[in-house]
Amino acid sequence: MEKFIVQGGKRLEGAVHINGAKNSVLPILAATLINAGENILHNCPDLRDVDSAIKILRYLGCRVERSGKTITVNSAGMDRWDIPHELMREMRSSVIFLGPIIARCGRARLSMPGGCELGPRPIDLHLGALSKLGVEISEERGEIVCRSGSMRGRDIILSFPSVGATENIMLAATACSGVTRIITAAREPEIYDLQQFLIKTGAAISGAGESEITVTGGKTRNDASHSIMPDRIEAATYLCAAAACGGSIMLEDAEPEHVGTMISSLAEAGCDIKIAGRRITIDSERPLGHIPPVRTMPFPGFPTDAQAQLMAAACVAQGSTLFLETIFENRFRHVGELVRMGADIRVSGRAAVVSGVERLHGAPVRCTDLRGGAALIIAALCAEGESEISDIYHVDRGYEHMEKTIASLGGRIRRI
Repeated sequence: MEKFIVQGGKRLEGAVHINGAKNSVLPILAATLINAGENILHNCPDLRDVDSAIKILRYLGCRVERSGKTITVNSAGMDRWDIPHELMREMRSSVIFLGPIIARCGRARLSMPGGCELGPRPIDLHLGALSKLGVEISEERGEIVCRSGSMRGRDIILSFPSVGATENIMLAATACSGVTRIITAAREPEIYDLQQFLIKTGAAISGAGESEITVTGGKTRNDASHSIMPDRIEAATYLCAAAACGGSIMLEDAEPEHVGTMISSLAEAGCDIKIAGRRITIDSERPLGHIPPVRTMPFPGFPTDAQAQLMAAACVAQGSTLFLETIFENRFRHVGELVRMGADIRVSGRAAVVSGVERLHGAPVRCTDLRGGAALIIAALCAEGESEISDIYHVDRGYEHMEKTIASLGGRIRRI
């Protein structure tokens, strides 16, 4: 198994190009199924999860080619409507294929998704919404089996603004007769990016980015070309790395409004952050100032996917910081590994209090999940001594060659 070896204590200096968003490219890859045509996607990151999505598309009968940052999917030859367990378990967001398979084939069979063990996701929101659209759903030997008769649009009111459920409803609704309204829809930027792609395929859809989305069902047969939006979580991660280690870095091709809550938190902690168009510059001096309380919330609140990275920075900040995790019940699995490095963190349920220490020390640690792995890398970069980070396949799921990016900023990290 591969590992990262990190020698801490170096300031970070330089520029980082922000890649296409993991949480946008995956649902858009799934959405290529619905138009039975050619889809050209630009700015696609080189990630394990993207590779997993491509495997699923090929299994379903699509022709997929990759050239650099561009992925071309021709879904005209799709001839399967099932996804086997070994493919589903590779990534946690694989359930996003449910909606487009139903829209294209009128039926679907798949097992529960895999990926990071962050606690239960509200899969019932997906299934309940699809049922209201006219999909018959049953469970057979651990698999979800869906069959659609006459799918009709209607109002779907979500009890929670789930990103995955919103995306699945949007995709399935393209095959419904009439109008579907998604009320209490997720407002994340990735939802808007999916809408823009669907419009290019011919879908009649509006409202993404707000709490109500309207989809008018009809044929989506247009070939499409689309560029994936920048990854706001990658941007947030490198902002946290600079804040924790000290230094000056520039994020290029970022969307500042997508990371507003992170910018606000770090600015209050004393970082000098400047914005110019799609460029964000952060200057940080150690020790980092006090970070105000953090409460994870659906967008536009503080993202749960950036909580662990900011916690790593809080470990070496002045004073104490309260973290309240409201999205996933197991989002603090990285805490034990940070404590091994000398962090002072106390957890009670969904709350964690981080008391900043003067310094962390290098230690052998293990990635517990994707974002927790990024947090451990940040902690190792600002620690004294050498850290050995194992189970880095989690990090490869969501960050493109992270060690190369960090090394370009002067961080001492290598993969073995």
